[in-house]
Amino acid sequence: MAGEKSAFDQTFLFSSLPSKKFSFLQDKDTLALLMKWSMLGRISAQSYSFDQSFCPYNSEKFVLCFFRDPDVISSLKKMEAGVSVPLDKPVVSVDVELVPCTKVSMELFDPIYSCGILRPSGHIVKCFHYAYPDYDELRQMLQEEDSEHYDVVRRGERGEFLFRLFKHLCLGGELCQYEDTIDPYINTTKQVYKDLISAQKDPDTKKISVVSTVIKVSAYDEFGRCFPGIREQEQTFAYLIVDPFKRHVTLFCHFYGVGNLTL
Repeated sequence: MAGEKSAFDQTFLFSSLPSKKFSFLQDKDTLALLMKWSMLGRISAQSYSFDQSFCPYNSEKFVLCFFRDPDVISSLKKMEAGVSVPLDKPVVSVDVELVPCTKVSMELFDPIYSCGILRPSGHIVKCFHYAYPDYDELRQMLQEEDSEHYDVVRRGERGEFLFRLFKHLCLGGELCQYEDTIDPYINTTKQVYKDLISAQKDPDTKKISVVSTVIKVSAYDEFGRCFPGIREQEQTFAYLIVDPFKRHVTLFCHFYGVGNLTL
């Protein structure tokens, strides 16, 4: 139709939503765990509204507009105390990865409880590692493909945002103090996931399904990668979580480094 923009020409405008709070960044018990895992002040979630219809096939354009938006650039400068995240130079390109996000329960983790990674008490089994003296079967399963337990969670399931979130929390920050039991990881994963993801119930089938689109993102200026972090590191990550119905998007990110930072 005349006057309508094609998907290629479409631009998005964003407005920060500072009043939107997340329980995992407010709850004192969760904050204590994030401090223990060396993630406090380095993990954040900030929401924005946007003005156009979103479709996953247009994700690259959406993300590029996001990192070029003045309101986003301004809010990033305030988001992390002590962490260098401002976009000082214009973003010229982005990498986007659409992350599967279909889970509405924690059943994905059921196999972990019965394969030898955990004792019946929920304690994580310790194991030998040539480089890490304090190592365990859970981290080995998460990180090493030759682990005998690697395939207890199928490869397709490992790509799910729920599993990625669990892995990020289990691996923690640079000075992470690891848990002896799995419950803190599972419970925190559930809380953060529910905070970030939107779901709805079909009125006819009563089936609950995820409506959010999750995009793993990185941004580049003329000198190379500028967000999140200049160097690639598994625990320095950024995801955009889009609610296409509310036209809200949340930037969820973590910057790997030494020590806890307070906002």
